[in-house]
Amino acid sequence: MESKYTKWVACWGNATSIREQTELRYTKDVTFRYPLFMCFDGNALRFRFSNLTGNDPVSFRACFARGGGRRSVDTGSIIDITKDGNRTITIQPGEEIESDVIHADIAAGSWISVSLYLEDYTDMNSGVLITGPLSRGYYAYGNAMYEEDFDDDLSRHTNWFYFLNTVDILTEEKNHALICYGDSITAQSWPDWLTKRCRENGWHDVSIIRRAVSGTRILREYSCITYKAYGIKGETRFPLEINTAGADTVLIQHGINDIIHPVGTDVNIFRPWSDLPTAEDISRGFSDYYIKVARDRGMSVWGGTLIPIYGWRTYEPFREDLKNEFNDWLRTTELLDGCVDFDLAVRDPEHPAAFRSEYDSGDHLHPSEEGYKAMAYAVPEELLK
Repeated sequence: MESKYTKWVACWGNATSIREQTELRYTKDVTFRYPLFMCFDGNALRFRFSNLTGNDPVSFRACFARGGGRRSVDTGSIIDITKDGNRTITIQPGEEIESDVIHADIAAGSWISVSLYLEDYTDMNSGVLITGPLSRGYYAYGNAMYEEDFDDDLSRHTNWFYFLNTVDILTEEKNHALICYGDSITAQSWPDWLTKRCRENGWHDVSIIRRAVSGTRILREYSCITYKAYGIKGETRFPLEINTAGADTVLIQHGINDIIHPVGTDVNIFRPWSDLPTAEDISRGFSDYYIKVARDRGMSVWGGTLIPIYGWRTYEPFREDLKNEFNDWLRTTELLDGCVDFDLAVRDPEHPAAFRSEYDSGDHLHPSEEGYKAMAYAVPEELLK
């Protein structure tokens, strides 16, 4: 009987970027375990690992097992992840690799946990920081790959996801992926709440793939170690991020860091006023680096408006005007298939420059959890059904 599973679709994914630069660059003899929510039925998996921003080759062993969204796994379900039949996976700096196909029955709504064991000194420069109700990893000292659970005394949780970039599943033809692309707003909770919304509403044909790096800009990037973790610019990032199996649509919420970062070298030597774009500069970059690239790959492209910044530490009226001008372009341009008005969803109706109080995390730039839920519910059903 011919299998109904004929299409590879990403069912989990994140960006890979430059880790925060500290005096601690290497680790050794550590196991990472990442519980991942599986949104589709399928009968095979393949794993993409990335050393995109690494300085050295990295080598590790990896496996996956069924788990309940926490550290513990069913040890009887553990399967090694291999590359070209080898249990040790090595990735050169600047490269991404795809594992061998691993045949396993996967049920929609279940969890798997991917464990990576880094035996030797490993350059920890390729990773991404994410948060949300479905996004938490763990690490333990020593080789705990095949352990049911980690020792409480030797482990902690982490929201840094290293090397693991994407999980594809061989699934039904009807399933597809929606990419959510952006900066710290998207690296935080709203894509997870969007996944939960899809499950709660019975929209089971779409996966939400987050490609987000905190601090990133469309038009610029930093080379100094102080801000290097803010990642590579949109022109470089975007073609890599949309290389996603089964993705037919991308929703882009990006550009606020282009507006709020420049403060002048008298305040911060790394943030000159010359970096400040016009709204025309931002919309041109959005069009050239994002829309055109996605269209060339046959994808639908949606924009997401930038959300309030009133009260943020670099807030100035001219930045508010710049944000609003760019948002007006997003709302009206015919270059996009549509616009998700995140700004309208979370702003205070009486003071549109600011968040509604319950939607403000307190820093006046990032939403609260309730704000992220509101963003998730602002996404039109047509992108999810």
